[in-house]
Amino acid sequence: MERSEVRSAQWARVRGRLRAEFGDGVFRSWIKPMTFVGCDAGTVRIGVPTRFLRDRVSAQYGDRLRCLWTEEDDGVQEIDLVVISAMAQRAAEEEARKATHAAEANGEASAAGEPAAPAGTNGHAAARPSIRVVQNEDDWIDTLSAPLDQRLTFDNFVSGKPNEFAHAACRRAAEAERPPFNPLFLYGGVGLGKTHLMHAIAWHIRERDPHRRVVYLSAEKFMYQFIRAVRFRDTMAFKEQFRSVHVLMVDDVQFICGRESTQEEFFHTFNALIDQNRQIVISADKSPADLEGLEERMRSRLGWGLVADIHPTTYELRHSILEAKADQMGAKVPVQVLEFLAAKITSNVRELEGALLRLTAHADLVGRPISVDTAQEVLRDVLRANDRKVTIEEIQKRVAEHYNIRLADMHSPRRARAVARPRQVAMYLSKQLTSRSLPEIGRKFGGRDHTTVMHAVRKIEELRAGDNGLSEDIDLLRRMLEN
Repeated sequence: MERSEVRSAQWARVRGRLRAEFGDGVFRSWIKPMTFVGCDAGTVRIGVPTRFLRDRVSAQYGDRLRCLWTEEDDGVQEIDLVVISAMAQRAAEEEARKATHAAEANGEASAAGEPAAPAGTNGHAAARPSIRVVQNEDDWIDTLSAPLDQRLTFDNFVSGKPNEFAHAACRRAAEAERPPFNPLFLYGGVGLGKTHLMHAIAWHIRERDPHRRVVYLSAEKFMYQFIRAVRFRDTMAFKEQFRSVHVLMVDDVQFICGRESTQEEFFHTFNALIDQNRQIVISADKSPADLEGLEERMRSRLGWGLVADIHPTTYELRHSILEAKADQMGAKVPVQVLEFLAAKITSNVRELEGALLRLTAHADLVGRPISVDTAQEVLRDVLRANDRKVTIEEIQKRVAEHYNIRLADMHSPRRARAVARPRQVAMYLSKQLTSRSLPEIGRKFGGRDHTTVMHAVRKIEELRAGDNGLSEDIDLLRRMLEN
């Protein structure tokens, strides 16, 4: 047999003797998951799926493992227990099976547990090899973490008044040796920069300290990994991996709202990392208080640290973003065009950058110069979608006129039914027709709390189900506002 097959056959005999000595129960739980990875210059490498199993084997069965390897080959000086990826483990197991079959074909002892004559001892007692615990981080970190976009760094993030607080908080979290606030919770509308900031944190930490284990993933992937672990009865490995990271970053956490089992596991992972003083960064489209379907204890935990909201962009910030993007692309875009786009496309940064890319690509491919007229022609659909944006002020005005109350009543503390019900209708329409958060809506209605807005929305939804007159009023107001 080749040398690798000899080593694998030796490992098969070692496993067989461990099974015979410790029994089937111990073998299934602790010995069977281990695989022979290779041997080089007197060092045997044994792969294990988790750090927990690695540490347990080292502590409970390390002495016997060293003794059996010494009996097999006195040339082995060290035994490395290495955490390896599932793919690498499957490959190692396949090699081990081939070696076992080859050993059996040659009449050698099998993994069933019959000891074979020690190899290479020459009748002399050999020094036992030492056991080292080694972890190859990249294997499982790369499996857990989503790919990071190289363009999404702090250097490429344009900061302005709407996002300066969130930007500063992310900078502090990325640069600090210990978590300055835990967790850091970012929230805001679609395309305002939450994902950019999370990627920037991950890049900054990895460049500054490559040895820190940073995992960035979406809440959807977290849920998928958890379901997969349950399905394959591998929840221990799942727990071990997620609770051994230094920085855990979960994007779009609203995705797990209403999913009880995933929330339960995320809750325990969250607590375990907090107890170890590991940094947690989370993003969502709403604040913890506004996330529907989130368990109260989870809502409380998410609000523990720093909650930073990212507001809709201002004209000045949009103009700065367009200038920076044009510079990165190496495109010469007239100032008038940048001003036109910044004024017309107000929905989110992704759409703004996409419009600029589309415009410059058209100019390059067709050979026409970039101008305001060209922008109006090429971006007709985007501009039309942004032309009609309903504001909270417009909603308040329309509702006040419809119900024949004063516009000032929308902000007043009056609770009379004739005033309170139209105010609730206006809050409901503001939630339905704008991208404003509940706290923002509350501030537009005389500085009311977000819970008041939540109550108004739920109340109107309940009344609409049984009050046709109210439902017709709301449908009419909605058509008037949207047209």
